[in-house]
Amino acid sequence: MYEQKLLDVLGEYKALRIDEQIDYNKFYLYSLITHSTAIEGSTVTEIENRLLFDEGISAKGRSMVEQLMNLDLKAAYDECIKVAPQHPQIDIDFLKHLSSIVMHSTGSKYNTVFGEFDSSKGELRLVNVTAGVGGASYLAFQKVPARLLDFCDWLNKERSQVDKSDIAALYRLSFCAHYYLVSIHPWVDGNGRMSRLIMNYLQMEFGLVPSKIIATNKAEYIMALQKSRENDDVCIICDFLFREHAANLRQEIDEFKRSMANDVVIKPKNVVINVVVNDIERQVLDMLRGDSSLSAASMAEKLEMSARQIQRILAALKERQIIERIGSNKTGSWLVKWNGN
Repeated sequence: MYEQKLLDVLGEYKALRIDEQIDYNKFYLYSLITHSTAIEGSTVTEIENRLLFDEGISAKGRSMVEQLMNLDLKAAYDECIKVAPQHPQIDIDFLKHLSSIVMHSTGSKYNTVFGEFDSSKGELRLVNVTAGVGGASYLAFQKVPARLLDFCDWLNKERSQVDKSDIAALYRLSFCAHYYLVSIHPWVDGNGRMSRLIMNYLQMEFGLVPSKIIATNKAEYIMALQKSRENDDVCIICDFLFREHAANLRQEIDEFKRSMANDVVIKPKNVVINVVVNDIERQVLDMLRGDSSLSAASMAEKLEMSARQIQRILAALKERQIIERIGSNKTGSWLVKWNGN
């Protein structure tokens, strides 16, 4: 039932050609990264990550650790995008390499009675870990290498044998890989990000629309993982991920349809331009319609952003001819041409 629902939503998603919009792949990737790190405690927003990734502008009020976490995960996704078309075998060294990118800036060296390891280099843990305070223990660290090798053997066999035309089967394989890897918990930190990264890597390899777990659904996601472990039933987390992906794509479809309804046609010099604005641009435009003389600094204060960020948004809106500057930069005002609601 959940598989068919996803297939139905995917059909509509593809028919609307949402994934062919300008900068779709980039912004969808930024969303994947933002939600994956948010599940681990990051408070950096999608808009802040856009500025961080594209302009190198740090987010106001966000810790350096949070921002480094997002930058490192982006680097790991970039690596996956680069190597996925080559379909390499997935082995322990491959996984350790990706983990070293994910944990590059936030990993640490650990000295234990069993030896030293460095999570920033993707090295496997030499300590036992539990699922939070009072949570069940994960696999003993002594068993991790052998279990990880079994995982790689299983995954490579499934990748070679799965029916590439069966979309539901491809998604299910990626969901199972996510669950099996996070259940092994090979590293002392970053296991959730790595498991979601491998899930998305497989989806990219198969040419699927990558799935994400929205941060606001974190509790339900963790509960599904726990129930799968308690009942030794991977179907529980797979069903959740099928539902989650279908719901997220449905939301994107609805937002796309609303944005198309809010398009405004501007005709400078007899050229027709279709304009779609994002949420933060809409807020800026609404503020300018209320007071066309607002400065970037005053808008930045109200939106809890930097003046430089607002200046870049204004420049982008001006370039797309959504707004026009009337008069000088110091004493002039903004003319808003967009009439959306």
